[in-house]
Amino acid sequence: MAVTIKSEREIELMRESGRILSNVLKELETYIKPGASTLDIDNKCYEMIKGYDCIPSFLNYNGFPASLCISINDEVVHGIPKADRTISDGDIVSIDCGVIYKGYHSDAARTIGVGEISNDAKKLIEVTKESFFAGIEKAKEGNHLYDISAAIQEYVESFGFSVVRDLVGHGIGQNLHEDPQIPNFKQKRRGTKLLSGMTLAIEPMINAGRYDVEWLDDDWTVATRDGSLSAHYENTILITLDKPEILTL
Repeated sequence: MAVTIKSEREIELMRESGRILSNVLKELETYIKPGASTLDIDNKCYEMIKGYDCIPSFLNYNGFPASLCISINDEVVHGIPKADRTISDGDIVSIDCGVIYKGYHSDAARTIGVGEISNDAKKLIEVTKESFFAGIEKAKEGNHLYDISAAIQEYVESFGFSVVRDLVGHGIGQNLHEDPQIPNFKQKRRGTKLLSGMTLAIEPMINAGRYDVEWLDDDWTVATRDGSLSAHYENTILITLDKPEILTL
């Protein structure tokens, strides 16, 4: 699949998809509190997306059973919501969600601290978010894809955290995952030249300890191998001549 350049009409549809997803994530944050079951939060997510006349991107995607990925503490991504999995004070919770509006996807993730979290956890969440913004400083026409990757890694490692290697960001549009793949770490080459009209999901996944991860028995949930905390921050962006437009904020 080649990297697609979106038309003005497609960009408008993706803007609306992103705006809806941003609203969904903001509202979902209010439900992430001690005692809440992850399945209840997923059900709220499904209702909200349907309320906007949209389709959840993740539900049944390659067999994924939910509308929302909810990953807690040492879980990096793709945590499956369950009735018996409840949130506790002191947890850090990553929510990752996608919306299809009139055939166009948006994809975004946030990590939220619940109640009293450690200073180390606060720092990890903050650095993960800021690494996204360090990356997209390079995301403009004429630069290269892996300029984004290198900027994310340099920022993260300056704080002593590590960048997950086994999972990457991606292009997005009529498909949830399109070319190109977007690593959050340096590559030997500079990669695809960035052009106006490209839409990308940039998503740093950052561990407090080592970058090694493992897949759990459900074949979906990815966790840190050393049990350290992990955080995730993602937005769908549009490349322009100048600074990128963030479609999911």
